[in-house]
Amino acid sequence: MKKYDVIVVGAGVAGCSSAYFLTKRGLKVLVLDRAGIAKVGGSSAAGAFISPKIGKGSELQKLTNEAFEFAKDFYLEHFPQYFHQTGVIRIPKDRSDAEKFSEYEKYDNSNRAWIEEKRLNEIGIKQAYDSLLFDEAGVCDAPKVCEAFLEGIEYLQHDVKRLIYKDGQWEIDEFMAKKLILATGYESSFFDMRYMGIKGTWGSRGDYKTSLNLKVSMHKKISISANLNGIVKVGATHEKEFDNCVHCGGEPLKELFATASQMVDTSDFKLKDTFCGMRSGSKDYFPLVGSVINVPEMLERYPKLPRGAKLKEEPKKIKNLYVCNGLGGRGFVFAPLMGKMLAENIVDGKAIDRRVNPDRLFLKWCRKSPDLER
Repeated sequence: MKKYDVIVVGAGVAGCSSAYFLTKRGLKVLVLDRAGIAKVGGSSAAGAFISPKIGKGSELQKLTNEAFEFAKDFYLEHFPQYFHQTGVIRIPKDRSDAEKFSEYEKYDNSNRAWIEEKRLNEIGIKQAYDSLLFDEAGVCDAPKVCEAFLEGIEYLQHDVKRLIYKDGQWEIDEFMAKKLILATGYESSFFDMRYMGIKGTWGSRGDYKTSLNLKVSMHKKISISANLNGIVKVGATHEKEFDNCVHCGGEPLKELFATASQMVDTSDFKLKDTFCGMRSGSKDYFPLVGSVINVPEMLERYPKLPRGAKLKEEPKKIKNLYVCNGLGGRGFVFAPLMGKMLAENIVDGKAIDRRVNPDRLFLKWCRKSPDLER
């Protein structure tokens, strides 16, 4: 058996970031993924915009913007060649949305500036209202960032079929580790983790060759990147469908391209590559980082939980099992901070931020889940 301190299952941005920060703390880490580094799932199709969230000061907005500040500085320091600080313009969807932007500004401390509609038209952006420019925001090269996270870390393309916990060690075929992290995205079939409410949402992206002189990235209903080496990325998240073709009819870029054409001049756009992948999110849209509750044991020990009984102790956990999941459409914003947070929990015993601790969802699931009503 090959022995490690930690095995990470999943080589999307969540798993790669977790492995990076654990390795920096001196642990020996192995990363396994059945498809390859950022080859499937949300990380494969991500436009990987690194930008803040606007809104009226919700907890999710606050956390997202904390993660944005951390991610921006992290990428600039460690992977500057893969983070293009183009700035990102947030454009109101319609006149009603435009009226809300002035209100949103009160709740955002990120560096920003107003750009008037006339100026937007001058730089080639059509059908826009006065918008907010976040000039410290930008776009990552998604697969290159994931590969950079794993530089110097042992990685293997390997289809994990079975997990065994024996004598204080996790065993996966010929590999063994004291601790195990699942960063498997919307696929979470190894253990009963229904309480986390992990769900998938299809995202699509098209990379287009163009000579369009577009120096800034933007987001309206969809995201359009600046022209980087002759390529403009156009992407968006679709409705929550298990089969993406149910939503897009087999043409994932048709609606995207039509919307992009209303925003910028796409007359010389030529499709180079198409990407489609399922992004994972939680019930409340916050990430899921930390240990995993032993659901069968808890339901056996406290059979009245589905009827509203209260817990008088911390939920029992599956030993040495962790998740880093549910990063949603802002995976490359959340990943560095979540990876650091998980490493500090595993190495130092530092408590996981309550906003991302999966325990927050357990009791609510017990009381409201149709699976348990019977």
